[in-house]
Amino acid sequence: GKRAIIMPSRQMAEAVAGEWQAQDSRIDPATMPWQRSVNSAIDKVAFQRGEVAAHLVGYAGTDLLCYRAEAPEGLIQRQASAWDPLLDWLTQRHSIELKVTSGVMPVEQDADALPRLAGLVAQMSDFQLTGFHDLVGLSGSFVLALATIDGVQPVEDVWEISRIDESWQIEQWGDDEEAAEAAAKKRQAFLHAFRFYSAASSP
Repeated sequence: GKRAIIMPSRQMAEAVAGEWQAQDSRIDPATMPWQRSVNSAIDKVAFQRGEVAAHLVGYAGTDLLCYRAEAPEGLIQRQASAWDPLLDWLTQRHSIELKVTSGVMPVEQDADALPRLAGLVAQMSDFQLTGFHDLVGLSGSFVLALATIDGVQPVEDVWEISRIDESWQIEQWGDDEEAAEAAAKKRQAFLHAFRFYSAASSP
């Protein structure tokens, strides 16, 4: 039988209702990101909080912002100017310091850094965690996701910061239509994940 779904905010309930109203005789799940996220929160995250949290903290262990290019100099500088301030913010705001390395050699983070990040995740509701999970997965960075929900920079700017490597490649070699289309879809999904997190956090 059907079960009632209790959503954390009117904003979320109205967004889901709007998606259903926009459907015609044939329901198209691809046009219903709010409903998909609600389903994830209720059917997956609520039952697998431990696994989801561990997965996210695992991202932080190999965070995008911690792995820098060895060359060329222009890319190294671009990464540093965009990413260093966010790592500094993480240290100042949350007292968590992440180490940075160049190339692909893994860097081992301090023993207390990842448990502190896990503590931040533990405070989130199932609905918030659903949005946060997508912010991390789409950007490749726990730090960028955290900066997004903390309002450190506008969500659109954070997305661009996550794409520094890709943007550099496009500048050097030109854009690929298929890749551009995939990137545009990811960007929309990232913006939605932030809206979903925000709706999960509002009354």
